[in-house]
Amino acid sequence: MYKEVITLGVMPTKRPTFSLETATKEKDALMPIFRAQMPEFVKLVDCDDILAENNGMGAFPEDIDKVVAKFKANNVDALFFPFCDFGCEEVVVGVAKQFKLPVLVWGSRDKVSTWEHREKETQCGLFAATKVLRNYGVTFSYIFNCEKDSPVFVEGFEKFIRVASVLKSLRNLTVAEIGDRPPQFFSVIHNQLNLIRDFGITVKPIAIALVKERTEQILAEKGKALTDYYAEYTARIDCSRTEDEVVWKLLAFEMAVEQLMDEHGARCAALDCPGLRNVLGLKSICAMQGELTDHGYPTSCETDVWGAIGQLMCTAATLGQEAEFLADWTYRHPDNDNAELIWHGGPFAYSLATKERKPRLIDGVSAWEMKQGDMTLMRMDEIDGEYFMFCGEGKTTTGPETTGTYVWLEVDNWKRWEEKLMFGPYIHHVAGVYGKYLPIFREVARYLGVNFDTVDDKGPYSL
Repeated sequence: MYKEVITLGVMPTKRPTFSLETATKEKDALMPIFRAQMPEFVKLVDCDDILAENNGMGAFPEDIDKVVAKFKANNVDALFFPFCDFGCEEVVVGVAKQFKLPVLVWGSRDKVSTWEHREKETQCGLFAATKVLRNYGVTFSYIFNCEKDSPVFVEGFEKFIRVASVLKSLRNLTVAEIGDRPPQFFSVIHNQLNLIRDFGITVKPIAIALVKERTEQILAEKGKALTDYYAEYTARIDCSRTEDEVVWKLLAFEMAVEQLMDEHGARCAALDCPGLRNVLGLKSICAMQGELTDHGYPTSCETDVWGAIGQLMCTAATLGQEAEFLADWTYRHPDNDNAELIWHGGPFAYSLATKERKPRLIDGVSAWEMKQGDMTLMRMDEIDGEYFMFCGEGKTTTGPETTGTYVWLEVDNWKRWEEKLMFGPYIHHVAGVYGKYLPIFREVARYLGVNFDTVDDKGPYSL
């Protein structure tokens, strides 16, 4: 897996009519708190050097160009405007409107003013500034006005960083389309022009013949990278029911896909599984999709471009720390009406396997149950030029053993889920990740301007 680092441009703000000394005390108290949040994943870019006369705070119109120049020079991924008093909405919006980036605004709770001392009026200024941001069409996130050392702030900050990570993963994204859409899979048809126009996402075709050629080249050379991979893979996977030649070819195929994705600058890929297995003479290539996932290369089945995008968004929500998967909604649990089989024919990552018994490769197909835990499922798709994102949370449960890679998922009310998915516009594929990320995807949908769907108790059941 990989680690996503978010470069966060931080411009504290103050109102010139309020005390510089009071705002400076607030700013000096806040910055160490900010620097302590998720230091492994967040790189702060402050304004101390360029706004020294304001003690690092944006307060005047002439500050705007200096802040914009520094943030652009540092390629920031998101913006944060902490209010140290009422703040200056003119400077905040002047900076924010020049970036198409996620924006966070927040300020800590004030004490009540007295006759002797007028407090900062932070919340008042936030109300003013957010209206101005709306006027200028700037989408922003907000943490409730709370104490500076409050768990509310810590939780809100982390959520914002995860939202920024998902949005960063989509910025100038290239999706590799390896092979053609399988003829019978009309459900995965996508509109490449709309992806370019509406999200800046490029789908780049890679011919199956190139994959075959690269796979054969890696096999023929049988270099150290391949032999080391073979030793490592067969140590953790029981391959006793798969011919050795098949294992070598699968691993060479995985390396070939990684190389081609790197060469084409692709963060994720949609694979023509039937075409690839036919040209390579394999029963299945799914096992290597799990390997690609664990190496930081999300790949979808059946050339499902939206599925691959959803997978990338899922792992980005974890800041690259958790493997994603693409599953089929398959069938209902025989004894639990609120549980559903999350299954696919072998592409789930080894890192997600339960490990209660050694994961197996049977005739070249992965065979294991996934681990237990909380899980988030999501799907983004398009119909008639309108975009929709479904997201729901559940918890895995036990159920009958089955083929391929799988786990049983229990939700609060499966009938509501089923109805929501049927009327869609969604399909049998869903991206997933362990953990609870529904609030993250709700906020991402707001930034993307897409319809957000989740399950509630409103409306009648289907007939």
